[in-house]
Order: sequence, then structure tokens, then C-alpha cells
Amino acid sequence: MTLFANGYKKFDLNAAFAKKNMKNKYRILKIVVTVIILGLLLSFSLRRFSREQITDNKISVKMSEKTPVYFVDEKDIREIVKKENPSGKVGDLNIPSLEKKINSLPAVDSANVYLNLNGKLNLDIKQRVPVFRLNKDGKDFYVDEKGVEFPISRTYSHPCMLVTGNVQPDEYEKLAELVEKIDKDDFSKKYFIGISKSKDNYSLLTSEGNYRVEIGDLDNIDFKVRGFKTFVEKYLVYQDPQKYSMVSVKYQNQIVTTLNPYFKENDSILKAGKMELAKVPSPTAAKKTEVTPKIAEVKKTSSVKPKESTKPKNHTKETKKAEKKPPVKAQSKPKAKVKIE
Repeated sequence: MTLFANGYKKFDLNAAFAKKNMKNKYRILKIVVTVIILGLLLSFSLRRFSREQITDNKISVKMSEKTPVYFVDEKDIREIVKKENPSGKVGDLNIPSLEKKINSLPAVDSANVYLNLNGKLNLDIKQRVPVFRLNKDGKDFYVDEKGVEFPISRTYSHPCMLVTGNVQPDEYEKLAELVEKIDKDDFSKKYFIGISKSKDNYSLLTSEGNYRVEIGDLDNIDFKVRGFKTFVEKYLVYQDPQKYSMVSVKYQNQIVTTLNPYFKENDSILKAGKMELAKVPSPTAAKKTEVTPKIAEVKKTSSVKPKESTKPKNHTKETKKAEKKPPVKAQSKPKAKVKIE
């Protein structure tokens, strides 16, 4: 920088650029030195811990699911670690292979395995939480909220909704939503204890009485449950729950009930219904009564023929002529009746 007589200053651009380049080189040098130091420390720590043994106190297993389930035990995880690393040394541990092995367990949703610089092995495991238990084709298995099937455990049974019937895998997610809605609603949780499927119709099994609630498909569940709730509060509260065998809410804006035939108080109602049905003439019964005379007449004519064969020929001709007339008259009657219909 130079100073003129008039007071103005002149800057040297070359010197400024040189100074700036020196600063950048100094920063790059610091970064390189830092990376080298960290690499040396890391290699030193790996060499140091690679020879150490992974003891039980250096293995940390954490189950991170919100709902406590016990399909996979901490003891089982520790045994898998020992099998995957027989030597027990940190340097011989294959973390990706161990993580893949744990994720292959049917009841495990996800697993994260990592090693700290102090040589401690951490395993964060999330287990599958069953939404319902399905009995299908004589086999039992659990289904989680994602619609994934996994087998039941011999050592642990999780309390959840029991579902029976030929449920298809593409219906698992909707069924899981239905079960979650039942669990969140106090009224539904009190009444419904199971779900069954017959053909294409779903029914909710109740804890009171022997009746079931037919809901049809899995659409408009909230509306159907509200309809049943209204039926219970307005009517069923004042009735014996044993009175009905089924309450159907699958139809829009109506509730259809089916009486229990084994309930004694329903005997008079069922008898009255049967009497009303008996009064109504059925067209099939009328046709049957008209057909029976024809059959009887055929039998009579066939039964006379063997008896007449024992008599002389001249008498048989007269009897045949005499007997031919009545059948003709009898056969003309049903023909007239048919024309009337």
C-alpha cells in the first residue's frame, strides 16, 4: 500500500491475493492433520479392541417396542451373538451378518447392531406386536398392524382379538383397523370379544348372551358399530340377551334381529309365526293333491288284470268292456281341473 501527497491510498492486489491463499492453505493443512490424527486414533482403538473379548457385560440388548411383548428374549439374542462369533473377539465379529440373522427371526420387526469405540456391542431390537390372532384352516398365527403373519410362540401368548374363518391376506390391514377401533372404544371393547367370517360376511362375537352381530363387509365400520350401540341403549338393555341369536347391522339404516329358538319366552312368538305360515296355501301342495288320484287309478286297473286272467275268455271280454268305461270317466275329471287352473 502506498500513500500519495493528496491523501489517497493505493492497495497492492497481488499482496492481498497472496495473503488470502496462505490462509486457505493453512485451513486445508489443519483439516488434513485432523483427519490423520483421527485415523490414527481409530486404527489404534480398533487394534486395541479387536483383541478383546466380548463378554456378557459388554453386550447391551434393548427392546424398543411401545407395547411390551416377549416373543424374543434377551437370552436368545445373546446366544445368537455367541453362535455368530464363536471366538468372542471384537475383530472377528461380522456386524452385518449378525444384524441379518436377528432380522430373520419371525417375531422381529427390525434390528440395529453397532459397536462403540469402547468395545461395547449394542443391539436395538423392535419386535412385532400382534393385532389379532387368526385361526385359519386349523392353524393359528398372529398378524401385526402391517398385515404380516408370524407364528405363535411356545413360551409366550399375547392377549389379542381372536379371528376365525377364511380371511384373505389382502383383508388383514382393514381387519387390523377394525380391531384397533374396538380396542380404543370402551363400548366396543366391553361387548366384542371375537370376530368370525362365514363366506363373505363378518360377524362380531359378543360377551353377553349367545347372539352375534353381523356386519357384512369391513366398510363403514364406524356407522355399523354406532347402529348397534343405539340398538343396545334404546332396546336391548330392557331385554334378555339370550332372546336373540343374531343382530344384523349390515343393511343400511335398519337393524334386523333373529330370535333364539332355544329361548323359552320365544316359543309363543315362534308358534304364532308357524301358525300364520300354515294358513297360507302353497301351490305345490295343491298340485300334489291333484296328481295322487291318477296314480291310484292306475294301480286299480293294473290290479284287476291278473284276477281276470283266471276266468273264461267270453266272460273276460264283457268285464273288459264294462271296466273300460269307469276309468275314462275318472280320467276326464282331472283334465277339467287342470283347465280351471
